[in-house]
Amino acid sequence: MAKPNYQYEKRQKELEKKRKKEEKLKRKQERPAETDEGQEAVDGTPLDGAPAPEEE
Repeated sequence: MAKPNYQYEKRQKELEKKRKKEEKLKRKQERPAETDEGQEAVDGTPLDGAPAPEEE
């Protein structure tokens, strides 16, 4: 019976972790561009042209 190659399994696991980490980082870099729609301008009015909520 052949013995298991633990180094190969470990390397594959490390490569998978690295790939997932890079994908997550890529998603985080893309996210700020997507959230700009909901951001408010400096004066407090929403950037999308909708009226600002009334303050009391």
